[in-house]
Amino acid sequence: MTDPAARPLDSLSLPRFCGVPSFMRLPLKSDARDLDVAILGLPSDNGSPFRTGARMGPNAVRASSVMLRPINPYRGVDVFAALRCADLGDAPVVPGYMPRTLELLEAAVRQVVADGALPLCLGGDHGVSIAELRALAPRHGKLALVHFDAHSDTWDKYFGGERHSAGTPFRRAVEEALVAPEHSIQIGMRGSLFGADDVSQSLALGYDVVTTDEMFVLGIEALARRIAARVGDRPVFLTFDMDFVDPAFAPGVQTPEAGGPSARETLALLRAMRPMRLVGADVVEINPAYDGPGQITSLLAATVAAEILALIAEGRGGAPR
Repeated sequence: MTDPAARPLDSLSLPRFCGVPSFMRLPLKSDARDLDVAILGLPSDNGSPFRTGARMGPNAVRASSVMLRPINPYRGVDVFAALRCADLGDAPVVPGYMPRTLELLEAAVRQVVADGALPLCLGGDHGVSIAELRALAPRHGKLALVHFDAHSDTWDKYFGGERHSAGTPFRRAVEEALVAPEHSIQIGMRGSLFGADDVSQSLALGYDVVTTDEMFVLGIEALARRIAARVGDRPVFLTFDMDFVDPAFAPGVQTPEAGGPSARETLALLRAMRPMRLVGADVVEINPAYDGPGQITSLLAATVAAEILALIAEGRGGAPR
């Protein structure tokens, strides 16, 4: 049982519109000591090749997350009775300067890891994930990557030779020996391509790839089993790009791609996943400037992050509800 002081504010006692929004109304802390999971914002869109605005994503997710409640009925766990969690605010960034920003993000995540907590990060564009992997791999070794996305993000270079962008982190991760591609899987690829090898380049790097069309043919339960078999008992980094979801349900993203799963299908897949050795995770590419008045993308992103927390809680023998 966690310390009651580590639980979210009770929204039946203090209305959700009161106070400073933190993720799911968790306590705000300056460090991750004595935590199981630390929520950390990575507010950079320096790697965005198209729409900018994901730097505003972490706080948009926090604002929507106040709607969420601590008990996850799908896994039968009271998340914050099983996990001691807090919101650490945002890592520092240098707008417009990708290499220096990646250094700062890596240092922030390394500190969370050094404090003994699992980082659950809120993006930011997908370029931030390489910083997380650089922080996690020295502690855990090569990671199994579970990657939800409409795009492979395994391109080599952008715009005259730039090696770091939202489209390159999972090629760099293989090159830098941060992930074990033979134990990693990319799920949700779809849409038009820059080149004929946009998907096959991931296969060439060693990743398993399940396109959106293949996902619908395979079915949710079979896909959940395939993910579990792929990662085995290795330490896992789970990264969720919100453009995995069809833009009818998540319009506020960096690079929308028509033809994806609905919000319901997305959450069903996450809820079907078996507990695994999660050592880090992120939810990225939320762009509130395109989200509309209902903030439906931010709410879904917050729900995705909450489902990841429940997956962690169940994997650690979470307290039953």
